[in-house]
Amino acid sequence: MPSGEAGSELAPDEAARLAARAGLPLAAARQDGVAAVANHIHSVVAVLRELDFGDTPPASAYQVGEDSRVAG
Repeated sequence: MPSGEAGSELAPDEAARLAARAGLPLAAARQDGVAAVANHIHSVVAVLRELDFGDTPPASAYQVGEDSRVAG
């Protein structure tokens, strides 16, 4: 993930390094869990990026509380 390679997974030590770089110290006991969650989120986002939204209008085309599109 951090190296930019498609399909590469974030290692626990890399999660700790990135957290420390962001000013968020990560205890050794949490590194495995944080890396696993980050990898899961990355895999979900990768699937979402592959979706074809085609003719789906942007959110701004809808008004809150209504099911109809804004004319325009």
